[in-house]
Amino acid sequence: MDQAQSFAGKRVLITGGLGFIGSNMARRLADYGAKVTLVDSLIPEYGGSLFNIAGLEDRVLVNIADVRDRHSMAYLVQAQDYLFNLAGQTSHMDSMEDPYTDLEINCLAQLSILEACRQHNPAIKVVFASTRQIYGKPDQLPVNENHLLRPVDVNGINKMAGEWYHILYNNVYGIRATALRLTNTYGPRMRIRDARQTFLGVWIRLLVQGQPFEVWDGQQLRDFSFVDDAVDAMLAAAISEQANGRVFNLGGERAVNLRELADLLIKANGGEGHYEIRSFPANRQRIDIGDYYADYGCIAKTLGWEPRVHLQKGLALTLDFFRQHLQNYL
Repeated sequence: MDQAQSFAGKRVLITGGLGFIGSNMARRLADYGAKVTLVDSLIPEYGGSLFNIAGLEDRVLVNIADVRDRHSMAYLVQAQDYLFNLAGQTSHMDSMEDPYTDLEINCLAQLSILEACRQHNPAIKVVFASTRQIYGKPDQLPVNENHLLRPVDVNGINKMAGEWYHILYNNVYGIRATALRLTNTYGPRMRIRDARQTFLGVWIRLLVQGQPFEVWDGQQLRDFSFVDDAVDAMLAAAISEQANGRVFNLGGERAVNLRELADLLIKANGGEGHYEIRSFPANRQRIDIGDYYADYGCIAKTLGWEPRVHLQKGLALTLDFFRQHLQNYL
């Protein structure tokens, strides 16, 4: 059964649903005929925006609530067929400066959500958005799921705990759950006002504004997932029983160093723009993971997923979106 058939008429809850990935997923699921409820706190630092669902308002339900509110989540999970658990605090720097808030959102709230499922809807299927950050500095490349987990910041530690609560509840309580370790996800509706989601958002904003952007070091290797590919992976994991209790890496088509990425971005902008190479700021250097790119062979073999949107095309689509809608994201 394809994705459209699988989700038609199904009740779907998305935490962080007014954010970057959640809003793109909502559009796809609405097109499939799913009954979509979006949960978001709309706390300014976390990326949710009502503009992300512009034109979609009459096809989804929106509940302004915080995943840290146990009573709200206990109500919201009831009668849902699927839960895409995307709400999180994504900033590595914020996690170091305010570790308790990161703990509340990325760890304690995850446990509360799973308890709500266990008590009120044990038949639900849960897909959790995890992160490559939990690997820390890689021992070898590409990184597969068997790599040692060795986070370098508070955010990574709490995301690791949140991920493993999901696997534990799958294994012990039968709450069907899977976790996807996302790499650098980008695309329309990403956060661009600051680097709380990814540095690439800042690059894109400055480029669209006609300003130079900074590339730190420039030699680091990274891989990038276009948001449509990330959504494809999450939906595939949701409808597959083979995914239950499993963790999967997502990855990009290839690794690029950051200087090459900057050149590709300018090329996608019609050759307009420029950047400056700078040294890593000391406060970020301490928690940087160095080179990283993923081995996504496990999800390719199990679910048949692989990235389909080439980096050059994805950058062009992203720039085109923000050229049209920049003022709504500043």
